[in-house]
Amino acid sequence: MHYLYILQSKSSQKFYIGETNNIDERILKHQNHFYSNSFTKIAEDWEVVLTFNCKDKNEAKYLESFIKRMKSKVFNHKIISDPSILKDILSKRKL
Repeated sequence: MHYLYILQSKSSQKFYIGETNNIDERILKHQNHFYSNSFTKIAEDWEVVLTFNCKDKNEAKYLESFIKRMKSKVFNHKIISDPSILKDILSKRKL
């Protein structure tokens, strides 16, 4: 199983979108700045605001890429408040 996740920092007013097969480990690494060049090093108050189960890595990467291409905080807030939007996006995906 793979996951799409969104982190939010209130202090920087930024989102981080990622995918992983081990959500707990990945979040811990972000919080401990394991990735020295990661975008998440800009803040200390990252909070998980969404986790979404995906059937595989391809599905998670597709959603991650889709959300990042949108470049929209408004869109991020929409999917956080209604994750079923992600199912709709996947259902319209061309394979």
